[in-house]
Amino acid sequence: MVASSNSSSHPLFFILLGIPGLENYQFWIAFPFCVMYIVALTGNITILYIIQTDHTLHEPMYLFLALLGITDLVLSSSTQPKMLAILWFHDHEIEYNACLIQVFFIHAFSSVESGVLMAMALDRYVAICFPLRHCSILTTSVVIKLGAAVMVRGLLWVSPFCFMISRMPFCPNKVIPQSYCEHMAVLKLVCADTRVNRGYGLFVAFSVVGFDIIVISVSYVMILRAVLRLPSGEARLKAFGTCASHVCVILAFYIPALFTFLTHRFGHHVPRVVHIIFANFYLLVPPMLNPIVYGVRTKQIRDRVIRGFRRKKLEPGITVAPG
Repeated sequence: MVASSNSSSHPLFFILLGIPGLENYQFWIAFPFCVMYIVALTGNITILYIIQTDHTLHEPMYLFLALLGITDLVLSSSTQPKMLAILWFHDHEIEYNACLIQVFFIHAFSSVESGVLMAMALDRYVAICFPLRHCSILTTSVVIKLGAAVMVRGLLWVSPFCFMISRMPFCPNKVIPQSYCEHMAVLKLVCADTRVNRGYGLFVAFSVVGFDIIVISVSYVMILRAVLRLPSGEARLKAFGTCASHVCVILAFYIPALFTFLTHRFGHHVPRVVHIIFANFYLLVPPMLNPIVYGVRTKQIRDRVIRGFRRKKLEPGITVAPG
């Protein structure tokens, strides 16, 4: 059934196939996906709680880490519940408006995550190259403004995606051969000239991700130069260790994201199942990996988690001596 308006026609719902080619295994694939989602929720909520309750962690790196945690919670929660419903309960239908909302949240907060990673690279650059001026350069006010700019950029740049799609007519085909609604996947169902949409998508990708990757790359080149000039081998190792977790997070986010983006447009010979698996990893792995990496690599957060577990273990054994 098709809903009509003066300017466009669209289906009442779309059909999300899940993981085409692995239909017989989707039920079992959902279990590791569910575990990854639970780890993402637990880890990011834990880090947000620690940063919020420990005032000594209200510093630029941890404030950016809190913003990264919020972004990961939104990204994972906007896709994983529906994905698990598809894989476990064969709930393949998604309403038209819900699909566009999913498109908006996925792309807007992917842009925000890219911007946060850029901001964290700048923070590491200032901390290592200008350690004595770190607090005076990246004040709380500067951090808030930078975080707000990253958030506004993501929301404003992505909003036209949904607006332009909502004004276009759709073909009778309602099948989206993946686990969630993504801009290019939905655009392929449009029965009209989509060159403007595709061109705008490329503009957003290169202006957001391209700019962020350039800033991140320049930041780490400058960091590497500064680290190699340190006289002490121990100091060099410590500086490399500080940045190692950030580099892991950057690679885990950008590699599957760029693979998915490029495959949609140019990878016509890439097997569909490979594309879909990478598309799922793009939204599953970073939200799960970020709290694990930062929890292990960041001493302050690791110590708070360890103290919390010790306190929980001691509480049942605490007794009050008779007066």
